Amino acid sequence: MHKTGKRDVTRFRTIWISDLHLGTSGCQAAKLLEFLRATESETLYLVGDIIDGWQLKRRWYWDQTHNNVVQTVLKKAKKGTNVIFVPGNHDESIRQFIDLDFGGIKVRDELVHTTADGRRMLVLHGDRFDGVIACAKWLAYVGDSLYTVILKFNQVFNNWRARAGLPYWSLSQYLKLKVKNAVSYITQFEDALADEARRKGVDGIICGHIHKPEIRDINGILYCNDGDWVESLSALVEDAQGQLSLVTWHDIMHAIPANLPVGDMDADVEIDGEISIAV
Repeated sequence: MHKTGKRDVTRFRTIWISDLHLGTSGCQAAKLLEFLRATESETLYLVGDIIDGWQLKRRWYWDQTHNNVVQTVLKKAKKGTNVIFVPGNHDESIRQFIDLDFGGIKVRDELVHTTADGRRMLVLHGDRFDGVIACAKWLAYVGDSLYTVILKFNQVFNNWRARAGLPYWSLSQYLKLKVKNAVSYITQFEDALADEARRKGVDGIICGHIHKPEIRDINGILYCNDGDWVESLSALVEDAQGQLSLVTWHDIMHAIPANLPVGDMDADVEIDGEISIAV
């Protein structure tokens, strides 16, 4: 471990985060802010659904923590982090600015990232490979409303669990993994993304959209989903050698000594040790 002062940060070559859903009460903005302040990278990809325009049109929700997240990302860009924003379906209005740069943040529809070990990874949000989004947008809005209700119930339920000394439990993640149609949908989505990567002649694909963090080989194509910041609180990261891993807020925060404050982004520290939860 190399220390130069105020606090430890975990350094990566690249970080991918998506599905933050800023502008909703379900966004875990405080934990996201901790994660952003506790990590640094050469490149930061924002892989869609960063701001939830669908929910903001229905009801305005935007507290100071959400502001702080945006300001922290802008500060990273100003300090030299290569920040790339790939809009998703919930922030699709940003797609009108594809190929433009704002405040040091590049807006791109999709692009190919080359890892340190030479693998070419297609980066996109993934919503256009979702049949519900592509063919029946009204149904997607209905599903989004139901998902919001489930999340609100989940918050109340987990407040009770916390008071009882029990760990966090996600109802929506449970339903996704247990309901047969949901499992089939996820598999079809992953296969469709892998087919797109194969068609474009790349080694793998990195996406978000379905809120299910995953790294797996699909017939020779490396499929990576960075998860979300509503439930899984996860990110995809690349180390200096090009290895791709999934990490969570819990992993990153437990890599930092408890007596050091989280919040100062000016430290120059590197942590040794393994924090990845999937390879």
